[in-house]
Amino acid sequence: IAVVFEKAYCEYRLNRVESSLKTIESASEQTDKLKELYGQVLYRLERYDECKSVYTDLIRNSQDEYEEERKTNLAAVVAAMSQWENAPTEDLGLPESTYELCYNTACALIGQGKLTEALNKLQQAEELCRVSLSEDSDVTEEDIESELAVIHSQMAYIMQLQGRTDEALQLYNQVIKLKPSDVGLLAVTANNIITINKDQNVFDSKKKVKLTNTEGVEYKLARKQLQAIDLNKALLAMYTNQAEQCRKLSSGLQSQNPGQPQPVLIQAAQLCREKQHSRAIELLQQFSEQNPESAPVIKLTMAQLYLVQGTHVTKACDVLRSIKEFKHKSGMVSALVTMYSHEEDIDSAIDVFKQAIDHYQSQQPGSAAHLALVREAANFKLKYGRKKEAISDLEQLWKQNPKDVHTLAQLISAYSLVDTNKAKSLSKHLPSADTMSFKLDVDELENSHGATNVRKKAAKVVGENLPKEQRERSYYRGRKKGKKKEQIGKGTQGATAGASAELRPAAPPTSPRPGSASGSSAAAGSSGVVPPRQQKPSASGATRKKAPQKKKKGGKGGW
Repeated sequence: IAVVFEKAYCEYRLNRVESSLKTIESASEQTDKLKELYGQVLYRLERYDECKSVYTDLIRNSQDEYEEERKTNLAAVVAAMSQWENAPTEDLGLPESTYELCYNTACALIGQGKLTEALNKLQQAEELCRVSLSEDSDVTEEDIESELAVIHSQMAYIMQLQGRTDEALQLYNQVIKLKPSDVGLLAVTANNIITINKDQNVFDSKKKVKLTNTEGVEYKLARKQLQAIDLNKALLAMYTNQAEQCRKLSSGLQSQNPGQPQPVLIQAAQLCREKQHSRAIELLQQFSEQNPESAPVIKLTMAQLYLVQGTHVTKACDVLRSIKEFKHKSGMVSALVTMYSHEEDIDSAIDVFKQAIDHYQSQQPGSAAHLALVREAANFKLKYGRKKEAISDLEQLWKQNPKDVHTLAQLISAYSLVDTNKAKSLSKHLPSADTMSFKLDVDELENSHGATNVRKKAAKVVGENLPKEQRERSYYRGRKKGKKKEQIGKGTQGATAGASAELRPAAPPTSPRPGSASGSSAAAGSSGVVPPRQQKPSASGATRKKAPQKKKKGGKGGW
């Protein structure tokens, strides 16, 4: 058994993890020492569920001086499952008496999206670390700062996710200046600085990317972290106009992860930078057909590329309507109606409403979403003079709320063009003139604060000839220019954001931090995705000239 352990441990330290696993499993007897190593190997192989079982069994059946280390390792496994597998965390009753345990708890909270709680837990871990290390007279302040580096980098990661990029960048740079010996920590911190730089400060990013290529990084980070770093390398190559390098990196990523859409999106983005939009669309179309599970995000990008070309709005609409997962969502309906309206294709816009209403009629009849769509459809038809087509929508709305006088009035107006008898019959449901009248003092209303453009009574003045009653504008309004044709993306509804490849941060590699059979700690980290940048909508139509102001006599400036 001792020989088996030594062999397995040597293989583990030489990063031959698969061989180490086979050696351990071939042992005739599983001692606690061998189980400790087995847990480390399973962690490195990212077989977290099995690893969790090993450490749970060890904690339950062992009583020695390594109990705290085993609990730290178990906390690390729970954090990894939360971060990489989105697994729900369970309360295992683990203490938070050491900074390592606090740190791993924070990592688990990040995986759950509880960023504020995670930051508080990291601050607690920092305090525990300072107190613990300061008790040792041989430990210098530099040693303490070096140990705190991973905690500070994780804090910076949370700040970055919260949008506090200036604070995050400051902390990241502090960690880099310390030159930590942990190559995984250094690589992830450098990567996250690159994600903050994006397509700016490229010179700094080129320097930082070298830190992600340090020997041994691949053994310190989880697969998802390595993928995020490689994606960012490809994006940086694109931003620095290294087209061939970008293609090489993104193609390599695609071969490693055939079903992942990110590498293909980067390739499409590179083609667009080269003004080859048609080739980009063909590439995306082919990937969408081969990987239907990724089709929604790919088709959204295809639609955006059609819109960029300016003359393919209808094609963009066709692509969007083919996304089954989104086609009846209110946001998608709004976008499609806006685009069809821009193309003056009112029939297609109405058909979008019809299909969405039919969907909700069968799935969620009478729901708020269903009635909201019916209301919008009716208003749209009335806006474009389709009163006859609006009748069924208005009737449905009125039946849902017979006291809605506004809808009833719209319904009567629509029926007046089709069936006057029906319109007369419905008009009987209108409230009487007496119930609709309001007892108002007209003079009081005219003299009230805020009343404008109303006739005022002239006061009698003895000995003066009263001028004719007249109200003039106090400013020159100017002629109104003709309205330009409605622009796609004008306003908030129906605007489509540009699909752009985005640099993605990853968190410190020693998160979580398990112990190890030799006293060293294995490494894993936390990665996150930053929301696509929203493109600023372009100004639509001509800007209105300011009306010239009348000059006032008196002091300079002021009104």
